[in-house]
Amino acid sequence: MNGVILDSMITCPHCGHAETETMPTDACQFFYECKSCGTLLKPKQGDCCVFCSYGTVKCPPIQQQKPCCTR
Repeated sequence: MNGVILDSMITCPHCGHAETETMPTDACQFFYECKSCGTLLKPKQGDCCVFCSYGTVKCPPIQQQKPCCTR
């Protein structure tokens, strides 16, 4: 995992709340509940996880140019 960034700021598209979270390295994260408004975020079509859709940093497999869980 050399050079992989594990922290990503995920922003809720509903209320705009942003929170820095540590991404899992052993699984994709398909759902994320906004800590401000409670909206359940799901990946956008074509993305493998919520970090790829709403985060400032893509998930570890994508950073390493490897296939992710749903690809």
